[in-house]
Amino acid sequence: MELTRIAFLVLLALVSVLRLVELRISRRNRRHLLGRGGRPATDPSFRWMVLLHIGVLVGAGAEVWFLRRPFLPALAIAMGILFLAANALRWWVIVMLGQRWSVEVINASGMDPVTSGPYRFIRHPNYVAVFVEMLCLPLIHTAWLTAGLGSLAHLLVLRSRVRAEDAVLLADPGYRRRMGAKPRFLPRLFSGSTTGKSSAIPGSPVR
Repeated sequence: MELTRIAFLVLLALVSVLRLVELRISRRNRRHLLGRGGRPATDPSFRWMVLLHIGVLVGAGAEVWFLRRPFLPALAIAMGILFLAANALRWWVIVMLGQRWSVEVINASGMDPVTSGPYRFIRHPNYVAVFVEMLCLPLIHTAWLTAGLGSLAHLLVLRSRVRAEDAVLLADPGYRRRMGAKPRFLPRLFSGSTTGKSSAIPGSPVR
């Protein structure tokens, strides 16, 4: 059991490194967007989102190590698969948005919209990926307390974050026309509305 706890701490460390890589990409893209006339949007939830990510990583490690949470192989495999799928979706978003992707909300309307990838179906795929990731990661080693509290806190933070982001995005007539009718988080499985016209964020980063 101690070996699995050590392995889990290593996994958390790797995720932390990945977050730093993403932050570096975001900072580079932020400079690019600001250089093209973009303006940072008011987003009071950003600092809470950063603290939430740190809290889940630290909390999951502390819960597993100090409360000696058991390692359940079946649960670990299921949560691990969902965790990898969430990361795949997250990096799909980063690749599709390219230099438009940022962890901060930046008003950079006027750029040509992205018309492929997950934005064909929903408006905020990255938020879906992050929520699933933050829920599943602690449960890989049954840190259920961190998973539960972290998910509740995440919902509160996302409510404010999506409101701030939509205020920027929906102010753009092109975005509102092409993306306003799409669902935020879950695709419509039996609708033809996602075929033909589709776009991601027109010059503004989406989480």
